[in-house]
Amino acid sequence: MIHFMNFRTPTDQDIHTAFEQGEVAVRALVHALATQIEELAQQLAKQGEALQALQARLAQNSRNSSKPPSSDGYGKVKRTESLRKSGKKPNGGQPGHDGHTLIASDDPDRIETHAVDTCAHCQASLAGIEAAGYEERQVFDIPAIRMEVTAHRVAVKICPGCGGKSTGNFPSGVTQAVQYGATVKTWATYFTNQHHIAVERTAQIFDDLVHQPVSDATVLKASEEFAVCIAPSTEAVKEQLRASEVLHVDESGLRVEGTLHWLHVASTSTLTDYEVHAKRGHEAMDDAGILGAFSGTAVHDHWKPYFRYEGCGHALCNAHHLRELQFIDKQYQQPWANDMAEILLQIKAAVGETPAPALSLSPAQLEAFEQRYDEVVKAGIEANPLTAPERKQRGRPKQPPPLNLAMRLHDFKGQVLAFMYDFRVPFDNNQGERDIRMVKVKQKVSGGFRTLEGAKRFGRIRGYISTARKNAKNIFEAIREAFDGNPFIPSPATH
Repeated sequence: MIHFMNFRTPTDQDIHTAFEQGEVAVRALVHALATQIEELAQQLAKQGEALQALQARLAQNSRNSSKPPSSDGYGKVKRTESLRKSGKKPNGGQPGHDGHTLIASDDPDRIETHAVDTCAHCQASLAGIEAAGYEERQVFDIPAIRMEVTAHRVAVKICPGCGGKSTGNFPSGVTQAVQYGATVKTWATYFTNQHHIAVERTAQIFDDLVHQPVSDATVLKASEEFAVCIAPSTEAVKEQLRASEVLHVDESGLRVEGTLHWLHVASTSTLTDYEVHAKRGHEAMDDAGILGAFSGTAVHDHWKPYFRYEGCGHALCNAHHLRELQFIDKQYQQPWANDMAEILLQIKAAVGETPAPALSLSPAQLEAFEQRYDEVVKAGIEANPLTAPERKQRGRPKQPPPLNLAMRLHDFKGQVLAFMYDFRVPFDNNQGERDIRMVKVKQKVSGGFRTLEGAKRFGRIRGYISTARKNAKNIFEAIREAFDGNPFIPSPATH
């Protein structure tokens, strides 16, 4: 038996209700899809930012950031990334440059005359014939070196009146029965501290050159004694640095006792002081004893602890800024970075072209450069809107490198452009970086220092050597004079 169900014909109300329900379902689906798409877009944006940040980190090297050259690894950085612009000067020595060509001596130490016995034309004998003249060629060479032993003897006499015995006095510095003299100590100090030759190899040099083997302890003791001899010079340099008008300061990592320590330098074109410390910040700077009493202008790379010293002015290194601007221009393709680099270089050129005795650019130049500077900084900030903080995020939200640099150029405008307001202030901190570079060479040679005292002693000695060289003093002579009790002390009038 077949049963038939009764179907009710849908009314208009039923159809309307069904449409409403369908519309609600579609809206819910569209909303869910839109929410999901938005979440995916946010995730992609975050991943894009993370990828860009990672690419930016990988693209950084010593030529476009503040990273040291040692971080470049084995990959060579292309020369085309150099900040130097091709100039009009030809290669080689420039006009007015003092050459180092070997010049014949007017007073040779020894003359050897070589006779001519036979005529080169007819083979006749020329023996006994007086020379009509001489042709001369000079050979510059080093005579054989040998260790010289001096025996110092003092007389011992018996007084005929009282029978008492009297003994003469040995020269100052002759205190042992057998000892090395000042020149041996000078050699040891010169090789190990000026040329970074290892202690064992320095001892080998003595054996090879003068046939006198010396112990490693003798080489080390020479540096220890030398550090004491130069104490008056070290203190005088510190005092003159504190009184200088412009001071270059910088710091770099140094391995001591197997851990990271910090090498701090304070210098001018004529003075250098090094300090090795376990800390990088203001604690180390206070212990160095220079910045606390300094009232001039300190040039540095924006390391924040330097700004704790409010008794002095501050100027920022624009070589660092140019490297960062080059990086932002290439990595983030933001035109304002290249514009800012051009402005800084144009200001530098204007400063170089301003004749003496001017101490700053003219008011019209200052106003024009300031206006252009402000416009470019504004463009940089507008090109990088602030990142909104995430939920429950503590502290200031992290911003991309372009915005960080633009804000720094905005907040520290006076310190960035200090070199155009005061010609005594340099464009960059290259002086400080050059002074710290040679001490880093020592670390490359030895890998580090075994003791903190040894590292500090090396810093003091290198400060003395650097100061002597800056003042056109012969390094070997400066070391020898210090052992003789007359360390080189620069005159304040020279700087």
